[in-house]
Amino acid sequence: MKKIFSRTKRFVSETDKILFILIMAASIFGVLMVYSATRCNLEDGQFISRDATVMIIAAVVGIIMTLIISAIDYELIMKLWPIIGGVCVLLMLITLIFGVAPESRPDARSWLKFGSIYFQTSELVKIGYVITYSMHLELCRDTINKPLSVFLLGVHAVIPIGLVVLTGDMGSALVFIFMTIAMLYFAGLHIGFFACGGILAVAASPLIWMYVFGDYQKNRFLALLRPEDFPAESYQQLKGLNALGSGGFFGQGLFKGTYTQGGIVPESENDFIFTAIGEETGFFGCLIALGLLFFICYRMIQTGKKARDFSAQLACYGIAAMIASQVVINIGMCLMVLPVIGITLPFFSAGGTSTLCLYIGIGLVFSIYRFNRSREAVNFRLSRIASPFSEI
Repeated sequence: MKKIFSRTKRFVSETDKILFILIMAASIFGVLMVYSATRCNLEDGQFISRDATVMIIAAVVGIIMTLIISAIDYELIMKLWPIIGGVCVLLMLITLIFGVAPESRPDARSWLKFGSIYFQTSELVKIGYVITYSMHLELCRDTINKPLSVFLLGVHAVIPIGLVVLTGDMGSALVFIFMTIAMLYFAGLHIGFFACGGILAVAASPLIWMYVFGDYQKNRFLALLRPEDFPAESYQQLKGLNALGSGGFFGQGLFKGTYTQGGIVPESENDFIFTAIGEETGFFGCLIALGLLFFICYRMIQTGKKARDFSAQLACYGIAAMIASQVVINIGMCLMVLPVIGITLPFFSAGGTSTLCLYIGIGLVFSIYRFNRSREAVNFRLSRIASPFSEI
């Protein structure tokens, strides 16, 4: 019993309590807002919606998984990177063949369906990609600016991005690109390569517009410029802006938002959860939500800076970049600065897969924090040691 208590005390002392409090606060806030956003869909006698129930289960299971993963030495996880990479590619290939699109996202066949459960494989692949790309960057750390290394790193990035694009999940592909850019930057890639990449992206944009984007995706871009000409594509964002604006500084009150409780903003519990936050908790609530997300990313970056291994540093930066890019894209959609591309707001949007996979990534950050701490020496005593000089 004493040993269990001692080990538990040591486990708690080595856990990043600040990050744990931050993710708990964000998760509770997120569950509360999803519950509020789905109350209008409750049937008679129903207390809580399926989306809110799934999110609660995903958050609880995710926190447990985070603590379990945090107890595993991250070096063991990172050394499995070839296997992790192979599994991720296999998952995406299976999704290409058997993937389905839910009613809310008919344009993207990026889910695997198991009965009534949808699993978005790209969410798990994001975490696997952070691990494999971090190890790749560590292996070529001293030659990162040589053309061959840059080419191989590019191939590594194109494989998951290309597979995700083929499933129709353009939003996740964009997150992969941001993660890649962030990790390459922190790894020390010369700024000239970023400039060349930017020029190539601009040069390729007409081809992407003509041959990669579908008509519905083009219309979403055009709706930003001329919303009156694309009423169907701009409806969600315009209603979302109205909901945000109606919240004022302190909001209309929890469970009292006109747009949220009336179900006027489509997907207000998912991609547009920020509009529900703004309407019911106001500008003040939005600041709290964004503040939590900012400090979660900041804490991860601080953990990365203190890590002894280069790959561990990059893994922390990669997970932080994943969260930060999703926040920027999601808020951009809600503010009608970016087109609707189906990106969730971490910790806040409904979705079991995204929540669970997010916690898996956070578990890796916790592990890096735990196993990079300076541990106190263990006191021990030797007894019953025989020596030929004991009688002298």
